Amino acid sequence: MTTLPYDYLIVGCGLFGATFARLATDAGKHCLVIDRRPHIGGNCYTEKQDGINVHRYGAHIFHTSNKAVWSFVNRFAEFNNYINSPKAISGGKLYSLPFNMNTFYELWQTRTPAEARRTIEAQRFLGEPTNLEEQALSLVGKDIYETLIRDYTRKQWGKDPRELPAFIIRRLPLRFTYDNNYFTDRYQGIPIGGYTALFEAMLEGIEVRLNVDYLDDRPQLTSMARKVVYTGCIDQYFHYELGRLEYRSLDFESSIEELENFQGNAVINYCDTSEPFTRIIEHKHFEGANSPVTVITREYPKACSGDAIPYYPINDPANQSLYRRYQELAHSTDNVIFGGRLSEYKYMDMHVVIESAMNRFRSETRQPSA
Repeated sequence: MTTLPYDYLIVGCGLFGATFARLATDAGKHCLVIDRRPHIGGNCYTEKQDGINVHRYGAHIFHTSNKAVWSFVNRFAEFNNYINSPKAISGGKLYSLPFNMNTFYELWQTRTPAEARRTIEAQRFLGEPTNLEEQALSLVGKDIYETLIRDYTRKQWGKDPRELPAFIIRRLPLRFTYDNNYFTDRYQGIPIGGYTALFEAMLEGIEVRLNVDYLDDRPQLTSMARKVVYTGCIDQYFHYELGRLEYRSLDFESSIEELENFQGNAVINYCDTSEPFTRIIEHKHFEGANSPVTVITREYPKACSGDAIPYYPINDPANQSLYRRYQELAHSTDNVIFGGRLSEYKYMDMHVVIESAMNRFRSETRQPSA
């Protein structure tokens, strides 16, 4: 009987792949991790520039209420106490996010929860929502929708909100407290030293090969391991034989600004059409970097075509139906584990990806779920 060099060939060095690799290695398995990019960390990759850890693929703020996930990531990095409190610009005015009593005061000068509730209730759409616009209006009313949601959505999805399905916005939390903390999870922060350092620690002792495209040499690479853990696009794995799943992508335009502080906050959204980008990230504020210059990144949503990186699945009924058909193919494919946001065709926060990888590995070894 021939012994294969590896127990698992892990395709993709993002959160799902790195988590699975760490857990499998800790359990005594032999793993090879490959990635077609020249770096580890997937979209979480950070790169040091002028003393600032720059989030190359958009802002990544870690948050979770899952103690097992929090304990896991703290094995590999110490996290700071960063609290995500983004701002939004619309019509030349600055607003607080998420929607809370500060936002309501900025919109209407209401001072009490009762006043704010009455204002919102008077503006709500009362029918059965048939599109995203009506869904948003039913949740937050006319002023919030038109000021902070409508045009941002147009830019993000490249379509008028009336053309988008209602379920894209399942909920829009309204907080009737003066609280600008975007997340409600118990644990929150940024790994000190950046995400790349976290991945380096997570992958310590594990063989990693970069600039390797699994789909270019699938038979040879597959033959090296007992099982494949595939974290790429599920439709691409099957050569798009049922059709292509749709995504939205992003362009990032970064610059070094010769000043210590550009905007005073890590994240500011641009919610109207006066600017083509959706937000500006000022990276030094994530870790409080001490630098005489600052690095900012503007994010421009775009269609996902050619070599563009897929970010946001377009979860309309047609794409969900197509994904379910690919799921059926995946379930009938021997010795391949499909995991992560691209294989599962869903947008997932970082902690959800890690939890998914934990549970998938535990199902391999029949351990209780996280």
